[in-house]
Amino acid sequence: MPDDLDAVAAAPDHHKVLFEDDRVRVLETLIRPGEETAVHTHVWSGVLYVIGWSACIRTDEHGMVMMDSVRDGVSPSPGTAIPAAPIPPHALRNVGTEDIHVILTEFKPPHS
Repeated sequence: MPDDLDAVAAAPDHHKVLFEDDRVRVLETLIRPGEETAVHTHVWSGVLYVIGWSACIRTDEHGMVMMDSVRDGVSPSPGTAIPAAPIPPHALRNVGTEDIHVILTEFKPPHS
């Protein structure tokens, strides 16, 4: 994936690096009600820790719905950790009334 689509580079208003080294990167994501991220990617798998959740819609770079949290029954409870697979180019829109607030720990591949 192009580096310019990396979540921190492409959607800096919603992603902040809390920690990074050669093995992991820890991101804080905060999307307030009515906000939508710019199109971005997450190229590494990891673990998502949910601080707050709201109804949301994920679309691909063409605006096609990839995930609708209400339709798809995605509603992780605050305080839970869930696996996070890499995600190709997408935008996330908070269509609910609460903040989407998560901490994503991404696992970088080992150096060859």
